Amino acid sequence: NKPRYITRGIDIEIPFDVQLFMWQCVDTMPEPKDYLQVFRLSNMNGLQVIQHTAEQPKYKMEYLLPFVSEIITAKVYIIDDGEHCTMLLAEEY
Repeated sequence: NKPRYITRGIDIEIPFDVQLFMWQCVDTMPEPKDYLQVFRLSNMNGLQVIQHTAEQPKYKMEYLLPFVSEIITAKVYIIDDGEHCTMLLAEEY
């Protein structure tokens, strides 16, 4: 229920369906949630792999998405600063 933002890099490089999936991953994870969520996107035999991790508390999930518009290799952060959440590429941090 906080405002959500994406950076220009996310808008350009990450397909919209993958963006939505990552937001959903954060929404459905158990409480408490770390302010920093890390997503590593990679390709495995033509499937989009998304590894979702957090530090406090420790959290790790891996997803295989067979039907995405484009397979991406990237590292993405979602940062919750208390007032809003921002999705950005790691190199934009």
